[in-house]
Amino acid sequence: MTTITAQGQGSTAELPQGNGRELVGSLCTACHQVNQITRSSGYSSEGWQALIDTMIDLSASPNEQARIVKYLATHYPPNTKRAPTLVAGEVSVEFDEWQVPTLGQRSRDPIEAADGAIWWAGQWGNLIGSIDPKSSAMKEYTLPKNAMPHTVTTDTAGNIWYTGNKNGTLGKLDPTTGKITEYKMPDPAARDPHSAIFDKLGTLWFTLQHSNMIGRLNPATGDIKLVELKVSGSRPYGIKIDAQGFPWVACNGRNCLVKVDPQTMELTEIKLPNDKTTVRRLDIGQDGMIWYVNSSQGRLGRYDPKTGAIKEWPSPSGPRSHPYATVIIDGIIWYNESGMRPDTLVRFDPATERFQSWPIPSGKVYAGIIRHMRPTRDGKLLIHQSSTNRITLVTPTSKQTATMQ
Repeated sequence: MTTITAQGQGSTAELPQGNGRELVGSLCTACHQVNQITRSSGYSSEGWQALIDTMIDLSASPNEQARIVKYLATHYPPNTKRAPTLVAGEVSVEFDEWQVPTLGQRSRDPIEAADGAIWWAGQWGNLIGSIDPKSSAMKEYTLPKNAMPHTVTTDTAGNIWYTGNKNGTLGKLDPTTGKITEYKMPDPAARDPHSAIFDKLGTLWFTLQHSNMIGRLNPATGDIKLVELKVSGSRPYGIKIDAQGFPWVACNGRNCLVKVDPQTMELTEIKLPNDKTTVRRLDIGQDGMIWYVNSSQGRLGRYDPKTGAIKEWPSPSGPRSHPYATVIIDGIIWYNESGMRPDTLVRFDPATERFQSWPIPSGKVYAGIIRHMRPTRDGKLLIHQSSTNRITLVTPTSKQTATMQ
């Protein structure tokens, strides 16, 4: 259990005076900044209690727990300062949630393995875990010291790979034995492996955001090759592989997308029109179109590699909506508006250019941010709510179909 004496990351200067202020300033910010409270949508006493219960176990300190809940409910009641603009439509979605065992781990980036298990990264808990969606049984695996995994992915042999975001490694877990193999970065400047994906040849490609690099690992030999982006501060983030085997990378620090030659690792930069654009993630359609979230401008974008044409659509909640994660399923673009409270799931149909959106539940409250999303083999969507340590399976159905069932 985390103790009441935990030291916080942020100053209490933003917090108003009141009984419980110091407890909130030290305990709550042990895992996140104060602004996660001050910029929240606010909750009732019951809502704050439900939210706290997903983060930390205070059952052994009921008096302190009551003070924290009362302080938060008094000073941060429900508000609509960052309320999203929700768009109705013809599709229904069902959210099935699992709360992972270790509280405060910031679970994220779920992915479906070949056997149907769902794996996730528990970044703050220094672990990765798996869920059996049929039984809801979960298992967690502690990683080497300071790995702090940013994401997980799978290979064709059934191994689970993670990026050691804090200790400069890539790691491979054999679920049958529990053995973990680490691959250290060959350059000390390569500090923070971030997002990772396998190509069809079994090569693992990955980004290093703050190190401003893109990497390639040959699992057969353990050889790692790194290439630095041409412009400092580009901050390579999301990464996907096109049908020809070329990795594409989103720039979270500049208005660019980057195409990587898989043989030479030569980089080709595509500059996006607005100089203030930054891109968290992207995905690639079956027609080869590159879809990206213009995070800083609150827009959804599309780049045509054949013609060079770029088109963008404003997200329903506007320029401050901060689209974050995205994935394409059966030709439909899915993404989230992380700047809103609650975080919203957005659906965009390129054929009609119509949006639809839903608030994303986090148990009994609406709180959390999706940072990555992936498809399942049967056309569903895996997301997460890292603030509440939840992994969520989204099942889309048409309203007509749902009515008939």
